Amino acid sequence: MWSSARRAAARLAPPLALVAVLYAVASLTTALAAERPRARDLGITPGVLEPGPLNAITDVAGVRVGQVTLIEGDRVRTGVTAILPHAGNLFQDKVPGAVFVGNAFGKLAGSTQVQELGTIETPIVLSNTLAVGTVVDAVVGWTLAQPGNGEIRSVNALVGETNDGGLNDIRSQPVRREHVLAAIKDAREGAVTEGAVGAGTGTVAFGFKGGIGNASRVAPVNGRNYVVGVLVQSNFGGVLSVDGVPVGKELERHPFARSPSGLGSGPDSGDGSCMIVVATDAPLSAKDLSRLAARAIFGLARTGSSYSNGSGDFAIAFSTARELRVAHGSTAIAPRPTLPTEAVSPLFEAVLEATEEAVLNSLLKAETMTGNGRTVQSLDIEKVREILKKHSR
Repeated sequence: MWSSARRAAARLAPPLALVAVLYAVASLTTALAAERPRARDLGITPGVLEPGPLNAITDVAGVRVGQVTLIEGDRVRTGVTAILPHAGNLFQDKVPGAVFVGNAFGKLAGSTQVQELGTIETPIVLSNTLAVGTVVDAVVGWTLAQPGNGEIRSVNALVGETNDGGLNDIRSQPVRREHVLAAIKDAREGAVTEGAVGAGTGTVAFGFKGGIGNASRVAPVNGRNYVVGVLVQSNFGGVLSVDGVPVGKELERHPFARSPSGLGSGPDSGDGSCMIVVATDAPLSAKDLSRLAARAIFGLARTGSSYSNGSGDFAIAFSTARELRVAHGSTAIAPRPTLPTEAVSPLFEAVLEATEEAVLNSLLKAETMTGNGRTVQSLDIEKVREILKKHSR
C-alpha cells in the first residue's frame, strides 16, 4: 500500500506527454541560445576576480537549476526557473538565507519569513507575476510530498517573479502546477541554459530581449577560496552599460531616446523588475547574507539599471555551508561557525562582478522573440563588437 506521501507525489507528477513537449521546446531553445555568445566569448570580463569552472551559479557545489520554457501559439511566452540549494530534503535541512529588497514593486512570496528566521526551506522558484499563486501552491504540494514530511503543517514557499506581459499573454495564466513540478524535477548540476528560457522566456531588459543569465566568481578569503554564484531573471530598464562602455547610449536604446518627456511605457521603458538569486559556499550568517544580497542589487547599477518606479528589484542569497544548516524542529544548541564581518569584503566584490556578468549573459544569449503581438529584438552582437572596439575594448 502506498504511503500518503507517495500518493501525494503521484497526484503531483506531471503527465508524461506534457513533459515530453516541455523538453522538446527546451531543447530547441537551448540550441538557439548555443548559437549566441556569452560575455567572455566576446572578451568581456567584468571585474578582477576569476570565475568558477562553468562561470555559473552551479559552480557552488550542490546547487541545482531546472527550467521549463512555455512557448505556445503566438501569444504565450513564459516559463519557470527553479533553484535548489542542495539535493536533499530542503524542509528538513534548511539553509541560511536572506532577502534584500531594492524596490518592493513586486511579489516575492515567502520573503517575510526568510527575513524573520534567516532560513530557506524550499526550492527558490521564479516565474511571471500572475503565476505566483500557482507556483506557491505547487511548491507547497511538492514539499508536503517529500519523504519525511508527512507531518508538517506549514511550508514557506519562496517564489519570485517579473512581469513578462509584453511578450507573453500573462492574463491567460498559462503556467500550471505541472510546469513548476517539471522544473523542480529537472533541476541538476552543470551548465545552466541562458537567454529566453524558463522564467526569462518573455522578459525584456534595456529594450532588448532579456532572459536568464548566470555567472560566478572565486573569492579568496584568509587563504581559502569561496565561490559566489549569481542567477538573474532580467526584465528591467535603464541605459545599458557593457563593462563600462555606454552601449545603450550608442545604440540610442533607452527610455529617454524616443520620448522627450522620458515618460511612457514603450519597449525601452524601465518597468518590469529583476530577480537575483545568489549562492555561496562561504559560511555566512543570515545578516551577512542580507548584506551580500544587497550588493547584488547594487551590482545592477554596473549594467546601467535605472531602478525605475515599476521595476521590482529583489535579491535572495543563501549559503550551502553544511555546518550552518538548520534541522527542522531542532532545539539543540550547536556551534555555527561563520566568517567574521571583517572577512566578507572579497565576497562583496565577487557578487558585484558576477551580477554584472550574469545580466550581460542574459542579454547576449537571448534570441529575438515575437509574442503577444509584439517583437523584441535581441542585442545586436556585431554592433556591440563595433562599440567595444570604438572604446578600445
